[in-house]
Amino acid sequence: MSQSGPAKPASARASSALSGAVRMPGDKSVSHRALMLGGLASGETRISGLLEGDDIMATAAAMRAMGAGIRKSGEEWVVHGVGNGCLLEPEDTLDFGNAGTGVRLVMGLAGVYDMCARFTGDASLLRRPMGRVLEPLRLMGVQVEAAEGDRLPLSLHGPRAANPVTYTLPVASAQVKSAVLLAGLNTPGVTTVVEPVATRDHTENMLRAFGAQIEIETNSSGARRIAIEGQGDLTGQTVTVPGDPSSAAFPIVAALITHGSDVTIENVMMNPARTGLIATLLEMGAVIDVTNERNEGGEDVADLRVRSSDLKGVVVPSDRAPSMIDEYPVLAVAASFAEGETVMEGIEELRVKESDRLAAMADGLEVNGVDCSAGHDWLKVRGHPGGKGLGAMTEEAVVETHLDHRIAMSFLVFGLAAEHGSRIDDASMIATSFPGFVDLMTGLGAGMEVSP
Repeated sequence: MSQSGPAKPASARASSALSGAVRMPGDKSVSHRALMLGGLASGETRISGLLEGDDIMATAAAMRAMGAGIRKSGEEWVVHGVGNGCLLEPEDTLDFGNAGTGVRLVMGLAGVYDMCARFTGDASLLRRPMGRVLEPLRLMGVQVEAAEGDRLPLSLHGPRAANPVTYTLPVASAQVKSAVLLAGLNTPGVTTVVEPVATRDHTENMLRAFGAQIEIETNSSGARRIAIEGQGDLTGQTVTVPGDPSSAAFPIVAALITHGSDVTIENVMMNPARTGLIATLLEMGAVIDVTNERNEGGEDVADLRVRSSDLKGVVVPSDRAPSMIDEYPVLAVAASFAEGETVMEGIEELRVKESDRLAAMADGLEVNGVDCSAGHDWLKVRGHPGGKGLGAMTEEAVVETHLDHRIAMSFLVFGLAAEHGSRIDDASMIATSFPGFVDLMTGLGAGMEVSP
């Protein structure tokens, strides 16, 4: 699964109005978790709407390597689980390609087993620090052999019986929280995670749906204490994966900044822990109508009608970051075409994503003529309404994506409203999370092209 193929440069050009209706691919976070818990539960799990991107297929391959049966049947994915506590030692190294969520969560799931599990990934994933997940696993008794800086490739060997812990998250991270809770499934006693700032709650929701004994307390300041009873039974379920709001962010922003656009985006998850971008865009003056609100598979879902809008700069509060951490790159694109300054604070977590996204965004904006400045945990963008003078004005104005799918998609969206369009060095990694992105956008009328 590691990315080793040739780069595929891509470009976008200033486009006329986007129009039409599109349906979002399945949410990546929910897809990862459905495969993991389905592979661990007893009996059969049937999953509809699974995102079939490279990241998710890496998780599927890892679960197969530890004994789960996973196959596609028509429009569904059918998973036959091994039963909680019964994962098998994988014979080969688990290669997660570009999947940071997949590798961190599976490290939690499998790391506490009395077996050796080896993990690796592509060039981008090898650079990403894993210490935040390894720290609580070490406290639970897991032996770790890792590359310098607690990076991949690494090996985990769990104890005969892991130690239950009470772990307070040092930073708001749904991945770390989830890794500890998944480790708690095969740990005797009660494992507890304390998160001072609430993060996306897909893991808790799905653990409860599969039958895990989990209790959640929230105090007056919003801090959450999540306790899970280990070594209980999990039972296979029927899971409907809602549309990914992080993927929806790209056609949403494209419609907002491309003059005359009117686009409907169907099947978007509206979990309050994932809607920070929509709240921010509405504050900026975006015209977004939420329609057909419903509940599917335990998650709130709706359709969104988005029309081109005159946006204004805002200050995005730092406490909103956990609900939109993956959407800051495309928010910076929206800010590039807004009147005034947009200030994004408390976003240091962007520096440990698929790339240093904060630096990558600032560099890409500057390449395209956007006035911006950045610090350790903040980004300020001063917009150019109408996009005049923005974009790839020279042959050398190519955005370096650093093997980061969200950087790639963000700057392709940028080019739709910039006078001189945009160019990126590589679009190949977009398939990790949104394999149909370019086809979906061109179907709406976007001028995008990927080199063969």
